[in-house]
Amino acid sequence: MESLRELYKIGCGPSSSHTMGPRKAADAFNRRCPQASAFRVTLYGSLAATGKGHLTDFTIKEAFYPKPVDILFDAQTVLSKHPNALKLEALDQAGHTTDSQVVYSIGGGTIRDDATFGKQLNNIYPHKSMNEILQYTSDQRMLLWEYVEECEGADIWDYLTEVWATMQDTMKRGLSKRGVLPGSLNLERKAQRYLYKAENSPQYLRRMNNLFAYALACSEENASGGVVVTAPTCGSCGVVPAVCRLVQEICEFEDNTIIRALATASLFGNMAKANASISGAEVGCQGEVGVACAMAAAATCQLEGGDNKRIEYAAEMGLEHHLGLTCDPVDGLVQIPCIERNALAASRALDCATYALMSDGHNRVSYDDVLATMMQTGKDMNQAYRETAQGGLAGFFKKKILGKGEEKK
Repeated sequence: MESLRELYKIGCGPSSSHTMGPRKAADAFNRRCPQASAFRVTLYGSLAATGKGHLTDFTIKEAFYPKPVDILFDAQTVLSKHPNALKLEALDQAGHTTDSQVVYSIGGGTIRDDATFGKQLNNIYPHKSMNEILQYTSDQRMLLWEYVEECEGADIWDYLTEVWATMQDTMKRGLSKRGVLPGSLNLERKAQRYLYKAENSPQYLRRMNNLFAYALACSEENASGGVVVTAPTCGSCGVVPAVCRLVQEICEFEDNTIIRALATASLFGNMAKANASISGAEVGCQGEVGVACAMAAAATCQLEGGDNKRIEYAAEMGLEHHLGLTCDPVDGLVQIPCIERNALAASRALDCATYALMSDGHNRVSYDDVLATMMQTGKDMNQAYRETAQGGLAGFFKKKILGKGEEKK
C-alpha cells in the first residue's frame, strides 16, 4: 500500500475522481507541453456522463488558462482499463496534435497513465492484507496506529495534524453557511439548521442531530466546491470527520487521540484502495460511502477502547452492510443522494463500533473477504448504477423531468 498521504488528500470538491484527478492530470500535461498553443481534452465513460455536474470541464479549463482548450464528451466510449478516462492533446497553431496522453482517474484523486495503471507506486506497507497486518501487530503486540507510524515514519503525525485541522475547518465553514448549493437542483444547505435543532433537542437526540449536522456541513462544502479532505473520496468526505468530532466532544479527547484514530482508519481505506476500489465509477457508492463508513467505524472503535480485532470487525461491518450501494447522482451532481448518505453512514459507523465492542472480537467474515466481495459486486453491477447518472435515483428523476416535458407539449 502507498502512504496515507495518497488517501487523505486536501483539495477542492465536488469530486475526487471527476474534479481533483482531472485537474491533477491537466496541470501535469500543461507543464509537460509548455510550447502548446491550445489543448483538446476528450472525456470518456463515466467521466463524460457526469463531468459537467462534477465541474470536470470547469477545472480543466482553469488548469490550462489562459490557453484555449476544447473539451469533448464521449460517454458512449468506455476504455477497457477504467471507466474514468480522459485523453489530453497538445495542439500547435495549425491545430495539429504535437503530444497526447491517456490518463485514468481511478478514485480518491489518484491518476494513472498506461505505463503506471494497475501499479501501486511507492509502496511503504510490507503487508498485503488486513489479516497479515492483524497477525503482525498481534505478534509484535502493537496497536494499529503504531503500525502506521512504523511504516510511515514519525513525520506522518505532522501531516495528519494538517488533515484533522482541515477537516475541522471544513465543518466550521459548512456550519456557518446558509443558502442554496450551486447546480440545477437548487438544494438548500441544511447543516446549520440541523445544528440549531440539535442544540434545542432533548439530550437523547442531541448527539445524533449534531452528528448529522457535522456530516452535512462537510458534504455541503464539498458540493459547493470548497476545500475538503478525501476520506476516502470527496463524495464521502463527511463521514469520518463527523464521527471523530462527535466522539471527541463526548469523551473530551485531545487532538492527538483523534489523529491516531485517523491513522488507524487510513489502513482500512488504503486496503480498499489497494485490493478493491474506491471509485464510484468502478464499484458504485459502496466503494465511497461504504469504505468511509468502515474507516469511521474503525476510528470510533479505537477511540472507545477496542482492540485491533474488534476494530477490524467494526470496519468489516461498516462496509459489509453497504455492499451493493449504487452511485446514482441526480443530474450528475454530488448532492442527491450523496449528502444524506454521508450523514446516515456516520450514524451506521457508530452502531458498528458499538456492536463490535460488545462482541467477543471473532467475526466469520473478515475485512479482506468483504473487500473481495465488494469488488466482485462492483463488476457485476450494471453500468447505469456506476456514476453515470443513468440509473437509480438519477434515472428516475430524469424520466420524471422528461415526463413533465412531454405533458407540457
